[in-house]
Amino acid sequence: MITFEQIRDNAEIRAYIEKGNANLGVLGFTEHSLGHAGKAAATAGNILLQLGHPAREAELARIAGYMHDLGNCINRADHAHTGALMAMSILSRLGMEPAEAAVVMAAIGNHDEKTGTAVDAVSAALILADKSDVRRSRVRGRDRSRFDIHDRVNFAAKGSQLEVDAVAREITLNIELDDEICSVLDYFEIFLERMLMCRRAAERLGCTFRLTANGSKVL
Repeated sequence: MITFEQIRDNAEIRAYIEKGNANLGVLGFTEHSLGHAGKAAATAGNILLQLGHPAREAELARIAGYMHDLGNCINRADHAHTGALMAMSILSRLGMEPAEAAVVMAAIGNHDEKTGTAVDAVSAALILADKSDVRRSRVRGRDRSRFDIHDRVNFAAKGSQLEVDAVAREITLNIELDDEICSVLDYFEIFLERMLMCRRAAERLGCTFRLTANGSKVL
């Protein structure tokens, strides 16, 4: 049985993530480093554990979370689908059972808001984990005069926290924004599609999705 630790410590996977992050740096995107991969993995697994899902399902969510941005080493465009195919090759060579590999592939292939949606619990957890990683440290540059709107919104995010209430069946993303840099309306305008994707993902898990910004309910 393939474990998350085997995936995290795999030199090939780490190399692809690092190259993808370097590619996105050249293109001016926020960081998609090993740190983001690790955070997505931990959050995805914790979501399912807190909602009472089986431990193995949570581990598959961690594996998908760690591997979800592999495709960026090829191209940002369609990276979810190329990443899923890369994962299929890697997991097959490592000896993962096809049924489990299919779950990981589906999660990776559906994590991008342009083409994907939550199709099962693992993909839902990955979507929520990935889209909730909004923080200032992911912005590479510090020259605000050169920020586009995405940089400005990310830089304004002083912190974010995803909370799971298993009793109330609510998943809440709490974001603290520096409103001198970005308004709540700016955030919602830029990330509306992602937040709606999170709402559908939460529904797939039998939960309601909430978004609060600076303590005020937005969604």
